[in-house]
Amino acid sequence: MDLTGARWRKSTKSGNNGGDCVEVADNLPGVVAVRDSKDPAGPVLTFDPAAWTRFVETTRRG
Repeated sequence: MDLTGARWRKSTKSGNNGGDCVEVADNLPGVVAVRDSKDPAGPVLTFDPAAWTRFVETTRRG
């Protein structure tokens, strides 16, 4: 998967916990990418945008 041009941002829920954060890139067409901020060159999980939206909405509801 080509993630060239991905604009990574930290989760607003990550807080100030010494860098243990999740980063999300949701600016690419047809994909949402997620990675560990401590390892930006490491593995990336990718999701269909609709699946990502369902995940975020579900976690917000608890």
